[in-house]
Amino acid sequence: MQNQTSTSQNNPQESSSNSVANSSSIATIKLTQTVQKGGCAAKIAAYELRKILSQVQFPVNDSQVIVDGGLFDDAAIYKISDELALVQTLDFFTPIVDTPRTFGMIAAANAISDVYAMGGTPKTAMAILAFPLATLDSQIATEVLQGASDVMKSAKVNFVGGHSIDDDTLKFGLSVTGMVHPQKIWKNSTAKSGQKLILTKALGTGTITAALKRNAVAESDISEALASMSQLNNVLDFVSADLQSAIRSATDITGFGLMGHAMQMAKASQVRLEINFGKLPILKNAFEFMAEGFLTKAHKTNQIYTQDFTSVAENLGERSKILFDPQTSGGLLLAVDAEKADELLAELKKGFSKSEIVGHVTEFTENHWVQIY
Repeated sequence: MQNQTSTSQNNPQESSSNSVANSSSIATIKLTQTVQKGGCAAKIAAYELRKILSQVQFPVNDSQVIVDGGLFDDAAIYKISDELALVQTLDFFTPIVDTPRTFGMIAAANAISDVYAMGGTPKTAMAILAFPLATLDSQIATEVLQGASDVMKSAKVNFVGGHSIDDDTLKFGLSVTGMVHPQKIWKNSTAKSGQKLILTKALGTGTITAALKRNAVAESDISEALASMSQLNNVLDFVSADLQSAIRSATDITGFGLMGHAMQMAKASQVRLEINFGKLPILKNAFEFMAEGFLTKAHKTNQIYTQDFTSVAENLGERSKILFDPQTSGGLLLAVDAEKADELLAELKKGFSKSEIVGHVTEFTENHWVQIY
């Protein structure tokens, strides 16, 4: 991905005309209308992915690999020394919003989140860009990259390169490398009975962006959701050093929904998560959009993936669909020491106003990994 100099740079009038034309072209294109599905809702269904992966004979990892993909954790961890380990992840998807720069911001925040979810600090990123040069103005790609760059600047992440291809549809994301102390990793397999659960962002981005794609709303109507998806999950920046050790396990809530990612954490940790539905933070109008039928295929596949291993209170009715809502750049689900939970929440609120204590961890004694009451 190399910068190119415009051939019209020596002709200010021509350059200005092209700029106006490009801006007009970008303003009239709604990126969500150029793809069939967008954001993390475009993920391969979890049960299909597991079926695919189960048939692959993966190479044997060496002993320095601390975390791999075996437990569906958020990123891989490779130990360099007793005091340093690398965090490696990548994430990319099709447009979930219409504005190119906003899309770049959300895609970057979403990819970087995996490093934060492991307790790490992101350091470098490389871009993954598929772009339809035949149908979209190249200035759109510039805007996407600028949005991502703005987020990386906020995260103090070095943008060190990338790879691009000419494709039929726009796709964008990042490969991110971070660092973490080997003894301070937040795995999804280390939740313990007695801990409390904190969710750092509100739910509902799946149904809200489905409404956007179907032209029921404009981006100006869903500013809360856009801000949430663009926000970095840099929770360590808001938690004092003496409280950071109280965070024992984490996962970020993305395409498999709260229920899917909570189930994976519970199964990996061999515990049960009990979540109070009434405590879940919900984005404005999310329930209304679900009731109006603004759903994605992922709402159904997420429910299928989890239905045999989780339980939901019957009185929740249609509202329970929010549990399967595919989040894009969603919050972190943290398992924390119970005696420190209130202090942690108070500090998290400074950066994540929607944060809430939403449940607790118990011993696994029945067939259900997650219970919603």
